[in-house]
This record gives sequence, structure tokens and C-alpha cells, in this order.
Amino acid sequence: MDEDKQINNTSQQLGEPTEVKQAMNSDSPVPMNANEPGSEVTEQVADATSVPENTVIPTQENGVAATQTVDTAALAQMSQQIESLKAQLEERSSQYMRIAADFENYRKRTIKEKEDLEAQAKRNAITELLPVVDNFERARSQIKPQNDGEMAIHKSYQGVYKLLVDSLKRLGVSPMRPEGQPFDPNLHEAVMREPTDEYPEGTVLEELVRGYYLGDRVLRHAMVKVAAPKEDTPSSEENQSPPANG
Repeated sequence: MDEDKQINNTSQQLGEPTEVKQAMNSDSPVPMNANEPGSEVTEQVADATSVPENTVIPTQENGVAATQTVDTAALAQMSQQIESLKAQLEERSSQYMRIAADFENYRKRTIKEKEDLEAQAKRNAITELLPVVDNFERARSQIKPQNDGEMAIHKSYQGVYKLLVDSLKRLGVSPMRPEGQPFDPNLHEAVMREPTDEYPEGTVLEELVRGYYLGDRVLRHAMVKVAAPKEDTPSSEENQSPPANG
């Protein structure tokens, strides 16, 4: 009580209104007037905290779920793109392999055709020269030089013959040696048959026209004489008629 009296006295000395003193001495809160300047702050806070009913305030959990949904959709789209690119890559690889295989087959076929053409041209050219070789061989076997002049001529054309034969050898031409071998229709051409007991039937007795190989292929078949079985001649006793019975 003494303190209240002291406060009242002090207030009267300072000239404060009695309402202010009552407000300070009252324990109940003083209601604020909405028209007073301080009420604007309260209205702004109320407006800020007011939220529409249908508005969804994103929380931390909702944000994580939305992020996961976006990431899943992006991963699915990227996976589709990767699969599409893989399919395109496989298709392009298959096309490349087919083109490479076709080109390799074409290259091999072209090389083989070129080699076949070269071999055929070589065969044709050498075949045209073989009759010349045959004439040189006939001349060597039939002409017998009688004097020095004829011997000089003989040696000169034999030198040409040797030069021609050496050139053919360098081209891969080699002669056949069929004498004494069994007749082979793939290599020989039989133009004569000679009955004999000295050799088995079908044995090549003589090479009439020489055959040649070009590499491992037949360039010209050899014309040969082949052994045939010798026919038995009837004896004189068999030719005689049997004696008549008395």
C-alpha cells in the first residue's frame, strides 16, 4: 500500500493522466484498437498466415517424392533412347559387315577372273608356238648333216630351238614323258594300237606327237601308240582236218 501511494504521488508530480496509471496498475491486458497505428502489423501477419483451403503446402517429403518421380521418368526416357541407339548401331554394323563381305567376294572374284584371263592368254600364245617346236624336233631327228656346211646350219637352227625351249621352260611349260606308262585319257590321245606280248595291254609304246604341261595343267595332250593284246594264230594241226574213219 505504501508503494502504491508512493507511485501515485510520483505520477501526480509528473503530471501523468490517471488512465495511464490505471492501465499500469491493472493486471488485465488492454484491448488494442484496430484503428490505431499498431493494428496494421497485426493485419499483415494475419494475411500472411492465412492459406486457401485447397492449397497444398509442399513439405520435405512431398518434394523428395516429386524429385524421385521426375528422376524415374528421365531414366525411363534415357533407357528408351539407349535401346534405340543400340538397335541402330546393330543395324549399321550388320550393313557394314554385309558390304564388307560383298566387297571381299567381289575382290576375290575379280582377282581370280584376272588370273584366269592371264592364264588363258598365256595358254593360247604358247599353243601357237608348239608347232614350231615340233618342226625343230622333226628336223633334228631326220636331218643328218654330211659336211661342215650342213653341220654349221644344223647347229645354228638347233641353237634357235634351244633358245625357244628355254623360254618355254621359264613360262612354266614342261614336256610329257609317257613312254612305258599306262594310258591315261586325261593326258594321252591314242592314235595307234600295236599288238605285242612285251607290254601289258594299254601301255604307251611310243609318243608320236609330244604333249606338254603348263604348270600343273595339261597344255596339249600327247598323241601315242598303245599296246594291244597279240592275237593267237591258229596252229597248222588245228587247220588240218581230222582223219577219216576207215
